[in-house]
Amino acid sequence: MIGYLTLILLCQLCGEVAVGLLGLPVPGPVLGMVFLFTFLLIRGHVPDDLSATADGLLRNMSLLFVPAGTGVIMHIKLLSDALVPLSLAVAISTSAAIVVTGLMMRLLSKGAPDE
Repeated sequence: MIGYLTLILLCQLCGEVAVGLLGLPVPGPVLGMVFLFTFLLIRGHVPDDLSATADGLLRNMSLLFVPAGTGVIMHIKLLSDALVPLSLAVAISTSAAIVVTGLMMRLLSKGAPDE
């Protein structure tokens, strides 16, 4: 499931990069969907795990976007006033989470058998 979620997000990233580099009048995620569709056409079928991952995302789409979008629109002035501190807080907390996760993986994998 993680691999197919990564594939979906990678296609979206490729679409965003292509739109940014080429200046196309199409949203990046739409172009990413075209990339994913092309990949699936070449492959010849949709893997079951990819279908399950996509279905899970679709079932929870409202949970992912509506509340966040509403909060941003309601507090756009407040967010613009605090853009620098918020950006720093997000960058620092994300970096800290990555470091802590890496250290925990190292600590917890010491007792695991090597494969």
